[in-house]
Amino acid sequence: MPGPRVTIVVRDGCHLCVEAVTLAERVCAELGASFATRDVDGDPSLAEHTDHVPVTFVDGRRLAIWFLDERQLRDALARLEP
Repeated sequence: MPGPRVTIVVRDGCHLCVEAVTLAERVCAELGASFATRDVDGDPSLAEHTDHVPVTFVDGRRLAIWFLDERQLRDALARLEP
């Protein structure tokens, strides 16, 4: 089974993370795309992102740092093969 189409690297107490996750959850639910979060502080493999959360990935490719734009996310998901 493939991984999530959209992944956001987050941390507790990050207001930008809450905003990005809320937006991604809504858009992914609407478009039927899978979604997950990963905690930068709980996974040493994510250490490179510690100063840049939230970081949004679509199919493993970085889409956004700090601010997630709805149009940008929708466009990225529309470009994916089903």
